[in-house]
Amino acid sequence: MSNAPNNPFAAILAQTQEMAKDWVTAVNPAMANFTPQGFEKMWPTVPAEMMEAFMGKQFNPEGLDAKTRLLLTLQGLTIQGAVAEPQIRITVRHALAAGATKQEIAETIAQAAIFGGVPAMNKAMELARQAIDGTEE
Repeated sequence: MSNAPNNPFAAILAQTQEMAKDWVTAVNPAMANFTPQGFEKMWPTVPAEMMEAFMGKQFNPEGLDAKTRLLLTLQGLTIQGAVAEPQIRITVRHALAAGATKQEIAETIAQAAIFGGVPAMNKAMELARQAIDGTEE
């Protein structure tokens, strides 16, 4: 018997993931063990100047400021749920660096419960607390 999935889409996805893994490790063998958590530990925050350049008003002077963009990003990540754990912690750290308060972060996450559900909100609150307290696992 074959170990291939019965679903053709699952089979294509598995094959594509294996091909991508082979390609990435051929280009850079160190990437074989890469995880989002590893990236988070390697680069916990982007320098403030770079964050302001990409998320602030440098390219769009009339647009949203970095803090607002990061709070919106945090809300979207919260709605996604547990799939975005490292991204939530990174975004909370960046939002703090951009001037967001703990209260603003908590309200942003709480507002996301309307769309993502209470379990997603609870998980994001826990991750935000870890990022704020520096107790990430």
